Amino acid sequence: MKKVILFFIICFSFLNHSNAQSQAPVSNLYKGTVDGKIPVTVYIKTEENQCTADLMFTAMYRYNKSNNWIQLNITQNKKKENEFVLVEHDFSGVLILKKTGNTYTGLWISSDAKKQLPVDLKEASMTKKELENYEKIMEKVNYENNDC
Repeated sequence: MKKVILFFIICFSFLNHSNAQSQAPVSNLYKGTVDGKIPVTVYIKTEENQCTADLMFTAMYRYNKSNNWIQLNITQNKKKENEFVLVEHDFSGVLILKKTGNTYTGLWISSDAKKQLPVDLKEASMTKKELENYEKIMEKVNYENNDC
């Protein structure tokens, strides 16, 4: 009986330890402008890749005058972890951003590279209800872009 109890204690502590190592997803909302005058909203969800322990990003953004969200594919610079490339779904544009504290600054570049506009974003707070709403929107956008 003692061996069975000891076995369960060891298994429970192992499961508890392995769960403690993986981080829960973190979601952030950013508001700012493109070209200093076009208001945008960006939603980024960061989570740990269970296979590699690298960070994975899921994101979308929209121009505030539009109801259409644009899915973003994010790649983080491995050498400079505060630098990111965000490619719009269907490659309609690219954002190259540098994160400093709770802000992102950089460029939006059109797919033909003829337009390059400055981007400034600052983290904004979200209520729990807003977070749930952004999650639903992101799930819908992902479904619309990637469903068979």
